[in-house]
Amino acid sequence: MPLLRIERVVKRFGTFRAVDGVSLDIHAGEFFALLGPSGCGKTTLLRMLAGFEGPDEGRILLNGKDIANVLPHERPVNMMFQNYALFPHLSVRDNIAFGLKRAGMARSEIDARVAEMVALVKLEGLEKRKPDNLSGGQKQRVALARSLARRPQMLLLDEPLAALDKKLRESTQFELMELQRRLGLTFVIVTHDQEEAMTVAGRIGVMDSGRLDQVASPRELYEAPHSRWIAEFVGDVNLFDGEIEAREHHRLTIATRDAGMLVVAEPRQGVRKTTVSVAIRPEKVKLSRLGPAPDAIASQPINRLEGIITDVSYLGALTTYKVRLDSGAILRSSMANTARIDIDAYNLSQRVVAWFTPDDCLVLEQ
Repeated sequence: MPLLRIERVVKRFGTFRAVDGVSLDIHAGEFFALLGPSGCGKTTLLRMLAGFEGPDEGRILLNGKDIANVLPHERPVNMMFQNYALFPHLSVRDNIAFGLKRAGMARSEIDARVAEMVALVKLEGLEKRKPDNLSGGQKQRVALARSLARRPQMLLLDEPLAALDKKLRESTQFELMELQRRLGLTFVIVTHDQEEAMTVAGRIGVMDSGRLDQVASPRELYEAPHSRWIAEFVGDVNLFDGEIEAREHHRLTIATRDAGMLVVAEPRQGVRKTTVSVAIRPEKVKLSRLGPAPDAIASQPINRLEGIITDVSYLGALTTYKVRLDSGAILRSSMANTARIDIDAYNLSQRVVAWFTPDDCLVLEQ
């Protein structure tokens, strides 16, 4: 049995369905992410798990018990808010101890637990400081320690890293993962940052318009999205719409308006419709001046497109290119910078050949 089971949950605000029939299982010890754009219903779902909202339909089961009518402070669940919600007049120590005092824990136990949490999140020496005298990262650690102090079965995190700068956010992501593994707790994080979700979570649920569109591992979500919308939302992607012209040897030949005839691998589950989209991630698109090497052509069919580079963005590890194809469509390519000074880099207005294999392509029904 999963630790948390959500069964056909609906939440309305007037006539608007913020959460629309969501069902989901989350297991003990899992780091799960709810990912989606603003207004998709992910925070409303999180607030229902915390007890700040109640479902209009459906059930929320924790360890097999329906918790819909259990008050927030009586649930073995804690929530860490986006703005941290620290008490400005209390010290670090007293912020962490607040929930323990409300629970009636003995003074000696509170002191021991606070010391444990301070060490856990590496705040030693800052116990007497007030929140105004802390950096953004330190405030985040205090809020995390306070959320963990009562040892909940499940910790809910509402965009907890949104206020941190990029470098601090990245380091904190790995600290969260290590903390979760060490404690063995179940973490559920809400974020609109796909990179963050794919870094920290073992599984991701993608929400849109109140519905859960796909639940999968980060790799499966990126490499095998269920829909065109998910392919566009999770990472960058090139999309070409077309019609299936032929099927042979587990390959499809698709006539597209912007890329001509493309040969793609047929999905394992098959394709029911003839009107489809061909998706190619930018890192799968190779660029060259003359085209693919002969040995690449000999091993399998190659999709070859020609165009002119219209944009070059150097990102350190990668360089991204935009290629205006002869059809006028834009194709994006991301190539690793493997040399310190890349003598093979391409320049603006340079004519190139863009190529990719059938296995690089994903077929999505429209």
